[in-house]
Amino acid sequence: MERSSTLAERSDASGTKVMVIDDSNTIRRSAEIFLAQAGYQVLLAEDGFDALAKIADHHPSLIFVDIMMPRLDGYQTCALIKKNPKLSATPVIMLSSKDGLFDRARGRMVGSDEYLTKPFTKDSLLKVVSAHLAARGQN
Repeated sequence: MERSSTLAERSDASGTKVMVIDDSNTIRRSAEIFLAQAGYQVLLAEDGFDALAKIADHHPSLIFVDIMMPRLDGYQTCALIKKNPKLSATPVIMLSSKDGLFDRARGRMVGSDEYLTKPFTKDSLLKVVSAHLAARGQN
């Protein structure tokens, strides 16, 4: 092996922006710590409205979005991201404490690329990021 995945994550992650949209401060903070430790730049938003402005300004490479949020929920936020031609290729991973088939299907219908159940582990979060960024040639 030429490089371990940990080294690859650290060396290639710098400068890669990952956004976490969640109304839970605990979830945002956990994700921020895990992603920052791996070398990613982390953008945080409390809801879909807050996120859309930040996405336009910062152009993250990957977006995690909670399903259950006030004002603009995760499904609506994902749909708006995917309808924007400049953002449609950006991977959107739905976050939810629900692990039902209906929730996963609804996420796919609005264009989400994957579904991660909360609470997530550092390994599961970083694995999703690595897989999606590698698929886009960014990792």
